[in-house]
Amino acid sequence: MTRARKLYAGARLREVRRREGLTQAAFAEALGVSLSYLNQMENNHRPVSATVLLALAQRFEVALPSLAVGEADRLAADLREALADPVFDGAGAPAADVDLLASNAPALARAFLSLHAAYRARGERLASLDDALGREDALAPQPWEAVRDFFHYCDNYVDAVDRAAERFAEDSGFADPDPAKDRLAGAAAWLEARTGVAVRLKDMPELRRLDGATLSLSARAAPATRAFQLAHQVALSAHGDLIDATLDLAGFGSEEAREIARIGLANHFAGAALLPYARFQSAAEETRHDLETLADRFGASLEQIGHRLSTLQRPGAKGVPFFFVRVDQAGTITKRHSATRMQFARYGSACPLWNVHRAFETPGRILRQLAETPDGARYVCLATAVAKPGGGFRKPTRRYAIALGCEVRHAGRLVYADDLDLASAASYEPIGVSCRICERRDCHQRSVPPLEAALEIDHARRDVLPYRLAGPRRPPRPGAEGGGQRRD
Repeated sequence: MTRARKLYAGARLREVRRREGLTQAAFAEALGVSLSYLNQMENNHRPVSATVLLALAQRFEVALPSLAVGEADRLAADLREALADPVFDGAGAPAADVDLLASNAPALARAFLSLHAAYRARGERLASLDDALGREDALAPQPWEAVRDFFHYCDNYVDAVDRAAERFAEDSGFADPDPAKDRLAGAAAWLEARTGVAVRLKDMPELRRLDGATLSLSARAAPATRAFQLAHQVALSAHGDLIDATLDLAGFGSEEAREIARIGLANHFAGAALLPYARFQSAAEETRHDLETLADRFGASLEQIGHRLSTLQRPGAKGVPFFFVRVDQAGTITKRHSATRMQFARYGSACPLWNVHRAFETPGRILRQLAETPDGARYVCLATAVAKPGGGFRKPTRRYAIALGCEVRHAGRLVYADDLDLASAASYEPIGVSCRICERRDCHQRSVPPLEAALEIDHARRDVLPYRLAGPRRPPRPGAEGGGQRRD
């Protein structure tokens, strides 16, 4: 049975009120609640009531499912994974406490995650005999992790950058679906007219290189890749001030993180230019999110299409909430984003029961899977293998698998779900996030036991696993031998 959860949506309430240009008093009156009650809800001191939910849907056309997923859900998922680290020796926190911390004290939750990330970074450096501990920044969070978290917690959607890219695409004809038109020529002319940077195609190993006022694009790269790299340079050369302002607001703690985030924002611009929000969202609904049809229509790769679908989170015009991940052949998640309740492991590999791992076995096919997570949520999952050739005989080919999915309640908007038996519980495969925090007791692919479960060892019998999961692990008594501390 799925545990009922109180809904805390303070940030979303403030977003709706500011979008409508209302004061707290006017908004409270429109929702039929007192000013003090609204203030408590906006500060996550009280959950959103059924009366308020109804008023939001009727008066402000707020999609109620959009309230259920937000920063608190992501923080809670990240906290649960961090607490599963062996350093805590199984002394995890109850799920209700984790949810409460994520909803009511997000700053404290983020500080805890930063501290845990610093601990992991130190351990990894020691394990690799790195000399970083001799530097002052040894315990600082890794720049790449800080940037990933920035995009993760802003829904992988940066409104000002996205809208600027959309304007560029319309002005330059960059995203014109007419295959008879050379969109690269139009975009190159736009870039040269505004920045003086001329674009040339060149036989070279790099995808993109800027030399003074000349931008060279690889003639070996696929057309979609060349288009993406051109739009990336447009972001840097023509919208540098906008990107700088966004980076200032993000407040990264190191110059490395800031510059990595600059790449991420330019990539966001490029994806939004290649697939402009309004036009792409309309086409996605029209084709019922047929990935191959959308890729053909917009001259984009399947990875670009899948990633863009997961970013359609513009306030007032949100698309189907998708999750999107990219996984390498070792099972490590190299890209991740979720606009759904499903969150992914920050460290390590994804659940082996997930169809994304089988995609490597069937290149060229889109695999479908109905999956259910331990919290009872059900998803339609799609996965396919992606190969990125190196452009030469001795150049290595990079291989990934990408996965895209949404909750089963949106299945009617997906062409891939038409012949699936959504009503049968037997159709759904059980998947999880990480073995260390997965609650399933009978998983035949479990690699390590969950830290919150006690183990039963029976030498007289052997099943798939060499142990059985008993009840929750009891924390050690204060003063007892071991005391929950490590002894080397």
